[in-house]
Amino acid sequence: MSELTDQSAVTKEKLVTDLKLVIADAEELLRVTASQAGEKVGELRVRMQENLTSARHRLADAEAALKEKSREVARATDDYVHEHPWRSIGVAAGAGLLIGLLLGRR
Repeated sequence: MSELTDQSAVTKEKLVTDLKLVIADAEELLRVTASQAGEKVGELRVRMQENLTSARHRLADAEAALKEKSREVARATDDYVHEHPWRSIGVAAGAGLLIGLLLGRR
């Protein structure tokens, strides 16, 4: 379960990073096309700017939620390890043994 949560967090972090890049690219496109004239171009620029602002706010909210969820998972893991130290040691030893066996086959 913890591995699935870790993968989900990594995926969400990658998504946040990718969205930041898309927003930066779109803002750069708006700057480059600032001198373009025309009614349709102007309307598109206004709409894009509004969408980028909205996306930036949603991204900040998602990033804050991701950080909070990561803190909760870390707290829950810490609590579990403190409540069940021997079980945690056993799981860690088993995982270390399994990884050692897999790496030893190379």
